Amino acid sequence: MNNIKQDFTIKDLENISGIKAHTIRIWEKRYDLLHPKRTNTNIRYYSNDSVQKLLNIVLLNKNNFKISKIAKMSDEELLIQSRELAFSSGINDEAINSFKLSMFQFDKVLFNNTYNKLLHKKTFREIFKDVFIPFLADIGLMWQTDTLLPAHEHFISNLIAQKIQINTEKLQYSVTNSNKSYVLFLPENEIHELGLLYLNYELVLRGNHTIYLGQSLPLDNLDYFFKNGREICFITSMTVMPYDDKIKEYFKVIDSILVNTNHELIAIGRKTKLLSDTIFNSNIQLHCSVSNLLKVL
Repeated sequence: MNNIKQDFTIKDLENISGIKAHTIRIWEKRYDLLHPKRTNTNIRYYSNDSVQKLLNIVLLNKNNFKISKIAKMSDEELLIQSRELAFSSGINDEAINSFKLSMFQFDKVLFNNTYNKLLHKKTFREIFKDVFIPFLADIGLMWQTDTLLPAHEHFISNLIAQKIQINTEKLQYSVTNSNKSYVLFLPENEIHELGLLYLNYELVLRGNHTIYLGQSLPLDNLDYFFKNGREICFITSMTVMPYDDKIKEYFKVIDSILVNTNHELIAIGRKTKLLSDTIFNSNIQLHCSVSNLLKVL
């Protein structure tokens, strides 16, 4: 974790909060809301406490609290007001902001209260589509700009994974589509499984028989299924692995295994774009996202 910065630039704050850097500077100068430190070259940088405070400010401001009023609150009042509002609101943008707060503050109570409020107004599928997917996209942006600590991502990802697993367990598992089995796995050293977990939920919801193998699976572990007479649709998701310069080689191996079988493979994720010009000899489909795949399933 030491190689991930723990201080944040004003651009980081813009990425996290959605508030333009220019506006943040105005809030600092006019209302004294944040107190950045400065480098030797006079560049602002912010602590984790500043990130949390800004998210609280944004949540209140988006819910009709004037900046001038917010500026008069103590840090404790700001925390209480924003947390109370987060508990009582819970629709899309407000919920996403609340989940960001829960992530940066490692606040499981806030996460669960926000999620439970959403459940009063949305189905689980709507929550995932309307709230979790854009929230995870925000997390991706934070990763790209080195704004996020691994601990933050692990904390929030585990909470979301629990919700997916709970909702999957609630299903009756009455298989109505028995012609095919779906085997879901992540490539070796790939650990980002939320999309795959949710896809498993959608497949089970539709009456399909699924076998969820999860993270970091070497290809040779699939030998049992390759030799099985039952028709198999393998599904994998790629966020980090395989590395860009190895991905074509990885799929060349899969293609050689699947050729002349009745099995197929579906790959999802941004990395599929690296294979757009590849011609396969077997039944391999590429989709850029879970949402894209669900449109054709």
